[in-house]
Amino acid sequence: MAKKAAAESAEGAARMLQHWHEGVPDDRLAHLVKDATRAFLRSLQLRLGRHDVQLGHWTFLRILWEKDGLTQVELSAEAGVMAPTTAIALKGMEELGYVVRKQRPDNRKSIYVFLTPAGKRLKAKLVPLAEEVNALAVRSLPESHVSIVRHALLTMIENLANDEQLQG
Repeated sequence: MAKKAAAESAEGAARMLQHWHEGVPDDRLAHLVKDATRAFLRSLQLRLGRHDVQLGHWTFLRILWEKDGLTQVELSAEAGVMAPTTAIALKGMEELGYVVRKQRPDNRKSIYVFLTPAGKRLKAKLVPLAEEVNALAVRSLPESHVSIVRHALLTMIENLANDEQLQG
């Protein structure tokens, strides 16, 4: 099953590269960023799958490794997803023993999410996989180019966030 997924991913990557090199080499930058993101995520998912971790769980784990004990609402906001998506993911993560959801005595209204010891241990296994994907992605790029890409992407994010404030 993993070999089939890897083969399908490689075929998809080949089609995407052909699209960009031959079909629409000057297409909008947003589409290129989207395809690059998809390639990063597919590569990471292949690695996470070897540890029976879903890509959707990865997002929440990363947040909780930095800020354990958030409410479900805060976790949704941090992940940039809707509350039902968070609830479904947390239910699955709870069944796998990665998180527990609790109410606090001082706040019975909100549900807080805490990593279990098993959820905390995943960090040592999974973070190196993400680092491996990042290293693979920039493997043949000089450090100066990586720095330029990083700066450019951060500037784009800032520009679009400023525009969102103006539009909203």
